[in-house]
Amino acid sequence: MSNSWKGRCLCGAVQYQADGASLAQLICHCRDCQRASGSAGLPVVVVSASAFSFKGETRTYTKTGGSGMPTTRNFCAHCGSLLFGTPAHASEIVTIYAGTLDEPWRFSAEFIQFSSGRHRLDGHEPGVTQHAGRAP
Repeated sequence: MSNSWKGRCLCGAVQYQADGASLAQLICHCRDCQRASGSAGLPVVVVSASAFSFKGETRTYTKTGGSGMPTTRNFCAHCGSLLFGTPAHASEIVTIYAGTLDEPWRFSAEFIQFSSGRHRLDGHEPGVTQHAGRAP
């Protein structure tokens, strides 16, 4: 297994790569991440901005986040897949949205942030029936 983080959007028009180990791996349950991803929380791999590159056409959306500083989310201009973030308060990092990784099984959360915003959309409740494949 390589030490590169590679991924792409749903349609394949945008590909990215970050060389080297991750700086952190986390799940964010802030309301902005929930709304941007359409899910209960966003799994994120934090990498060095100097080791990150992408090719393809992206569009951006910038919003002031919980830090009080602007955060830019980058998504595919064609299929709309949310791919990575570039926070203004930490220009030395890029936040890769782990669902777009070519090898998503490499993701291993080290911590969860904004857990107070976690809610039932999370789906990891012990009493909920789970199916390994498509539900019957």
